[in-house]
Amino acid sequence: MRQPVVLDLDDSVGPLAGRVLLPLRDWEEPIRFGCSMRRLHRFSQLLAGTLPREHGTVFLGSGDFHHLTLPLVQRVPGDWRFQVVVIDNHPDNMRFPFGVHCGSWVRRVAALPRVSHVHVVGITSGDIGRKHAWENYLAPLRAGRLTYWSAGVDVAWAARLGLGAAFRSFDGTEAMVDAFVDSQRTQREPVYLSIDKDAYAPDVAMTNWDQGTLSEAGGAAIIGAVRGRLIGSDITGEISRYRYKSWWKRRLSAMDGQVEADGHKLTEWQAQQHALNLRLLALIEGHRR
Repeated sequence: MRQPVVLDLDDSVGPLAGRVLLPLRDWEEPIRFGCSMRRLHRFSQLLAGTLPREHGTVFLGSGDFHHLTLPLVQRVPGDWRFQVVVIDNHPDNMRFPFGVHCGSWVRRVAALPRVSHVHVVGITSGDIGRKHAWENYLAPLRAGRLTYWSAGVDVAWAARLGLGAAFRSFDGTEAMVDAFVDSQRTQREPVYLSIDKDAYAPDVAMTNWDQGTLSEAGGAAIIGAVRGRLIGSDITGEISRYRYKSWWKRRLSAMDGQVEADGHKLTEWQAQQHALNLRLLALIEGHRR
């Protein structure tokens, strides 16, 4: 098993055997939730100088840091094309005029020349419903570079705009998982896998974002569908408490519906998250190339 890497931005990831721990707490305020592209580039340069060339799954901490998947995908070695599979309750393809944030990074990954396609699997959020349609970046969907896999969300608006092929919508989560797994049977391209645990039902992993309905078995089936083709992976969605120093981040995170973690339950929830991390790590690293 390759060494897992912990980007220690918020002290939320539990101990992992053989981990490489990068102390990055000074970066928490500057990049948590969102940041300018210039700042993300500086962070990417830091990673380039500190991450070992060969490593295992990268743990990002809170889901507030999911945009850090972008520099991790950018540094995948080699010159071959690959898919990116994102397990997430949200599309992470929403408009954000101030650079990049945890809900807007997918558009930029889909535009990378080496990325052949991005699949976001596990969406039950209304972010892809009619009321929020205007907030989604439509270009990668229209170009056939991005597919949403959702359950229980009315996405009829997409078909009216000619985007129906990019929206794989199902009545239930099990049907969604089965269809995604079936779609991957004939695929041969390598895969970068990113997991945001807010896709899981709360009894699997409690987070402080609105959550999906994915079962642990369903998540394992998705991981199994890319068995043998993994070239990189990350996990986010830890639960941590933080009060932003900047007013605009406090305002934007509140508008996005993020709730503050219950201090009395935090230890219990983090223990639940850690146990799931260990099981996910065994699944992912056991299947890595």
